[in-house]
Amino acid sequence: MRAAPLAEPSIAALDAAIESATEALVSRQNGDGHWVFALEADVTIPAEYILLMHYLDEIDFDLQESIARYIRKTQGQDGGWPLFHAGPFDISATVKAYYALKLAGDDIDAPHMARARQTILGAGGAARCNVFTRIALALFAQVPWRAVPVMPVEIMNLPKWFPFHLNKVSYWSRTVIVPLLVLMTLKPQARNPQKVSVAELFATPPFEETRYLHSPTRNFWASAFRWVDHVVRFAEPSFPKKGRQKAIERAMAFIQERVNGEDGLGAIFPAMANAVMAMELMGFAKDDPRLVTAKHALKKLIILDADGDSMVQPCVSPVWDTGLAGHAMLEVGDVRNGTASEAGKRAAAAASDWLASKQILDVIGDYDQSAPGIRPGGWAFQYANAHYPDVDDTAAVVMAIDRAGDPKHRENIERAVEWVIGMQSKNGGWGAFDADNEHYYLNYIPFADHGALLDPPTADVSARCISMLAQLGYKRGNPIVDKGVAYLWREQEPDGSWYGRWGTNYIYGTWSVLCALNAAGEDLASPGIRKSIDWLVAQQNTDGGWGEDGISYYDGHHGEGNGSTASQTAWAVLGLMAAGAVDHDAVERGIDYLLRTRPENGLWHEDTYTAVGFPRVFYLRYHGYRAYFPLMALARFRNLKTGNSKLVMHGM
Repeated sequence: MRAAPLAEPSIAALDAAIESATEALVSRQNGDGHWVFALEADVTIPAEYILLMHYLDEIDFDLQESIARYIRKTQGQDGGWPLFHAGPFDISATVKAYYALKLAGDDIDAPHMARARQTILGAGGAARCNVFTRIALALFAQVPWRAVPVMPVEIMNLPKWFPFHLNKVSYWSRTVIVPLLVLMTLKPQARNPQKVSVAELFATPPFEETRYLHSPTRNFWASAFRWVDHVVRFAEPSFPKKGRQKAIERAMAFIQERVNGEDGLGAIFPAMANAVMAMELMGFAKDDPRLVTAKHALKKLIILDADGDSMVQPCVSPVWDTGLAGHAMLEVGDVRNGTASEAGKRAAAAASDWLASKQILDVIGDYDQSAPGIRPGGWAFQYANAHYPDVDDTAAVVMAIDRAGDPKHRENIERAVEWVIGMQSKNGGWGAFDADNEHYYLNYIPFADHGALLDPPTADVSARCISMLAQLGYKRGNPIVDKGVAYLWREQEPDGSWYGRWGTNYIYGTWSVLCALNAAGEDLASPGIRKSIDWLVAQQNTDGGWGEDGISYYDGHHGEGNGSTASQTAWAVLGLMAAGAVDHDAVERGIDYLLRTRPENGLWHEDTYTAVGFPRVFYLRYHGYRAYFPLMALARFRNLKTGNSKLVMHGM
């Protein structure tokens, strides 16, 4: 490492940047203390909203056109739609976008539609789409139901010991699958009032296509599950009616117990949309309060983007945004006095009070199936999702509340720690929503071609838990921490980085783990940490920043990206500082990048998707990341440079 003393003008520049960024972030805090920023996914979510309106024959034409404008402007140069900004064309997203625009009235000979169609056909046609897109097409009678795997509703009746059981898949899979089982069993047809077809997207007429379920995967489980699919498909017509009715009742009871009011089933769009279609199919009256509320929950996900067009969010992120913004405010509030410091302290205190009010203390969620007997005490990602608190949010929130230091929240912290400890998996790591969710053979069922059926332990979530425990005084020698740290070391990549399951990607994972190892008291001079520092330094771009995008989740693209971003530069700088490298010239250049790229309004510009729902399938752009992570990095750098210690004293 090479020390580079910070000149006084740089301190002045830091102060000005921190003041401006703090003012911008505080101005976006709601009156009750919470933050919520836009959460943007790919085009499939807004496209599915248009499809749902036509499925139900409940078309809001003004809204439809507003969503269609958003879809049109996100089309890629290659004619298709990507899964993340500037990413490669994705056939499933493109088919849904094309169908949505055609439903909205776009002429198929319009240049943007012709380019999309040519791109789809060039990739083999719509028959090559993933299972979820083919299910949507089957609901609109565009493909036969044999185009999708068999998923009979009798799955609801299977015993827990059975190789496939809903408790063995992730929370998001569970909430999406249950209403889908009703739809796939009863096979309704969309009302589709304008009878819009997309037959032109198929290389072979869709009802003549024979290779929908063909898979090139040569794997025992893949072959076994394809054989099971054939057997079940043959036997399904003879399934007893009594058992089917019982399974449907169980599915609808599952939905109703977790429908979550105006926040919706699982508080995620695909599950919420499937629940609405299932309720309609089961004869819920249009004015039934349960159905009315479920539809309203979907509409609440619609916001206007910067151009005034309608963007449909996959879910909302207030707890995550508030916890992370709170960390930035707390960092601003440390060490130095001044306007920004006082504003940060007040904002963090208000955020802590709001977060405390959102803790789930009285509902035992689905996690009880994998971690039985632990008292509830976690936080969900959204405003309300009581059956599905997540470990990552909980750990980040606890660290923020602990740093804020209000003694009235000690019980909140204690309950959360009890819950997080109870969620540790046998291998020492933590998953996001369940413990020991490692039934990997299920990723080979024909339905799971997206590869995102499970919720196994990951390095980034596990690191957050270790960071939380260490910040609260649990250090090496504690068996929980020791198991967790051992898991993190096992997960280190040969080049010194760590994989980022929920953030893009190795920069995110490496930052997360370095924070945890520092907080746990690991030797910062150890070869493993030095290797991670070398990796981060090697990834720095010539402009001083760091950047990585969704392509890095594909084999052969380790750490690749399309240029620097503010949030990922902040992660890299925060990771290096956690590893004791505050005086490294790479940190200085990263801070300089953040100072140079800061706009006058205090918020950085960032189009890149720097988060992920499901690698290679579903990516996310948190609009808040450009606000609170760079501020956190600048404030920490200033505090370490002007304070009495060069060591990071907090878990994040």
